[in-house]
Amino acid sequence: MQDRRPEVLVVSIIFFLLATIFVALRFVSRIWIVRRVAIHDYLMLLAWLIDLGFSFALFYATSQGLGLHDVDIPVAQQTNLSRANYAFTVLYNPALMAVKSSILVFYLTLTQGEKTFRYANYVTLLVVNAAGLALTFINVFQCRPVAAAFAAALPANAHCTDILTLYLSSSPVNIVTDLAILFLPNPILTRMRLPRKQKIILVITFSFGFFVAVVDVIRIAYLQEATTSREIALRQIHFQNYGGGDFAWYASLSFMWSVLEVNVSIMCACVPSLKPLVARLVPKMIRDSEGSTQTSPSDPQLPPALPPADAILTGPFGPMSLPEVTAGPTGTNTDAEANTTTLTSTSDPRSMTFFDFVNMRTPANMLKLSNKESIAPNAITTVLFFLWGFAYGFLDILNDQFQQIVHLDGWRSLGLHCVYFGGYLVAPPLVGRLVLKHWGFKSTFITGLCFYACGSLIFWPSAVLTSYSAFLISNFITGCGLAILETAANPFISLCGPLENSEIRLNISQGVQAVGSVLSPLLAKRVLFRSVTDVSSLVDVQWTYLGIALFDVLLAVAFYYLPIPEASDEDLEELANRRRDDNRVAPFGVPIVWVTLALGVWSQFFYVAGQEVFSTSFGSLVTAAYPESHMDEFSYQTIGRSIFAIGRFLAAFLQWFLKPRWILLLSYIGMVVFAALCMRTTGPAAIAMGMMVFLFESGAFSIIFAIALRGTGRHTKTAGSLLTAAISGGAFLPYAQYAAQHATNSIPDSYSVLVALFAAGAIFPIYLNLVPAAKKQVDPVPNEHLRHTRRRRRPGVKSNALPREKGNPSQGGVYSRRRSVLDGPDPLPTVELSGPNSASNSISISRSNSIA
Repeated sequence: MQDRRPEVLVVSIIFFLLATIFVALRFVSRIWIVRRVAIHDYLMLLAWLIDLGFSFALFYATSQGLGLHDVDIPVAQQTNLSRANYAFTVLYNPALMAVKSSILVFYLTLTQGEKTFRYANYVTLLVVNAAGLALTFINVFQCRPVAAAFAAALPANAHCTDILTLYLSSSPVNIVTDLAILFLPNPILTRMRLPRKQKIILVITFSFGFFVAVVDVIRIAYLQEATTSREIALRQIHFQNYGGGDFAWYASLSFMWSVLEVNVSIMCACVPSLKPLVARLVPKMIRDSEGSTQTSPSDPQLPPALPPADAILTGPFGPMSLPEVTAGPTGTNTDAEANTTTLTSTSDPRSMTFFDFVNMRTPANMLKLSNKESIAPNAITTVLFFLWGFAYGFLDILNDQFQQIVHLDGWRSLGLHCVYFGGYLVAPPLVGRLVLKHWGFKSTFITGLCFYACGSLIFWPSAVLTSYSAFLISNFITGCGLAILETAANPFISLCGPLENSEIRLNISQGVQAVGSVLSPLLAKRVLFRSVTDVSSLVDVQWTYLGIALFDVLLAVAFYYLPIPEASDEDLEELANRRRDDNRVAPFGVPIVWVTLALGVWSQFFYVAGQEVFSTSFGSLVTAAYPESHMDEFSYQTIGRSIFAIGRFLAAFLQWFLKPRWILLLSYIGMVVFAALCMRTTGPAAIAMGMMVFLFESGAFSIIFAIALRGTGRHTKTAGSLLTAAISGGAFLPYAQYAAQHATNSIPDSYSVLVALFAAGAIFPIYLNLVPAAKKQVDPVPNEHLRHTRRRRRPGVKSNALPREKGNPSQGGVYSRRRSVLDGPDPLPTVELSGPNSASNSISISRSNSIA
């Protein structure tokens, strides 16, 4: 007889006893040493009481047969086993909810001066409790009627949701909140100046939450194994007309790891509160190597300090103090929780260090960077471009696999595509613009990465439940995350460095994005998703998405500590005012800069719509035009995407010789012509025409974005969000092509929609090349970036020399302005100004040049 009861019972009892010891020591520390019990302590006591019932339910269930096969469990014990299992499943979420609430309330005692930190705590606290209550009610009402949940045998008229499926589909909530709790205190901890030993203790103390995340992942692995094994076993014994689910056998190890998760969470949450007890019992363990537990406030190397941490703060939960994790043993102070360690002032740049090895210096102004200086930040940001290219390719293949498994029709398949691009319609104006305007590029990058991580994790319940609705939600949240990233990343690359090279930089970064969209489908199709043919194998792919989510979170943490350049609205306005006359010309009754922006948004909308129409239908075109081909659709799609990636780098290279608006016009001409030729050719010729469409559409996005953004001044960030929202054209218009395909029963004939979309987008480059005011407004000029003023002293006269914009003498691309991209002295002439206040004045001299 197979029996898992001994290991389940022994392991569960050991960890419950350890958690009980930690809670007891916590209250010894709080009551007899600190002499203060806070709300987070009462919440921990509540968590332990729930854990007592939760763990006891497992102990009792084990005694009634949990860990045995159904055939080995006496009939008399099955009712008691069902009741114990029901109590266990109902108490799991309240126990975790109480533990996490205790930790988050404890975090609120760190400081009252960090508004963003406190808001993040409140949001996480809300998510923890809302999700916990929702999952608790789902478990309470897992059966209809409720009494069927603890019946020995399922009544004929009852319906129950499988508890293993519920546990597995709710796992993303636990992982998201675990990661949030793990990384939330970082902004506070990284501004503390402590002796070396206390730094190490602090890091170790707050890293204990990592073990909870590890245990949660292990628990999920056992849940998945139990679900899959049970499904396979049921299929095998179905032919023997056996109706039992063998739940007690397959769920036993998963339940054991659930007990471990709750008890390890309690232990980790109690560790910070044990510091005063350790300091009292083993003071040498806390003291640094010099025998001191504090930094000297008179140290000339340290910046001015904030008030001492033993000062009581006032918060929403009553009197609070800084946590005892940094407290040293004191002989005279009755409050052992008091801390003599000072926190450095956040206003001093030297204080912005992360345990002495990450320098968080004040970021540079991106509008003042030269080409050489802009290489590093642009390279770092280009990682994000690769990330969303990689994500797009993954989602494309995953959605195809999901469509095959659940047998979706064409319209519902396009729905997955639609909600992904629907995120671009919603997220940039509602989230991306708000964060970008108020907190800058770095915060927007972090927000987008967090959204993307959540979207990746929500794939789990959609795969486990094989739910089309859940897949829609996962695609939408992922689309929102990538849209927020693009809201910041595209303007960042355009602005970080001299504006004359904006289109070049953006095409290179977008080329890296295209490389990601080539590599990820190959990796997914040939390696990760190769054997995804049923629901069980679809669930296995969750580990890939867990890796993506963890990478996103770690990348967000890295961006927090990197000195990412920023640009204020005032600086953007100052830069735009250098060409004020060019931007304010109003040939149509509206300043030309807003006409350009409006037409740029128009062109971006129809360009992306055409790009997605072609991408989603190209496989069908291959099948219809060249059915006897020896290569499959995926191979042709990979070749086309590779040509697309190469085309972006080629567009960047051509801008050394041609003006961006010329290249954009040529791109649209090529798109229209070759899309039309796809309608009139067959066989290899039709495939070749499709490849040419990939080539000509490659560089258009970056040029449209950079040109439309030019000259928008203090509204640049809003303009960037509008241009990003225009990407939502890919959500709706593929339906028009699909409808035309059904109406005409012909793929080539449906490409009339594609030709119309590209023709609509071509209005923008026609306008740019025919309207003289538009030419003058969008053509780059050398050294168009903010610079520090140069002063030149004349004998006997105080004067200040301010740089003046140089006319653009070129007839083509960057190559004809070679000195503007090579290191060397500033070639611009200077204007001499005299007077005592001239240094505070700025001069804007418009250029007068012939436009090619």
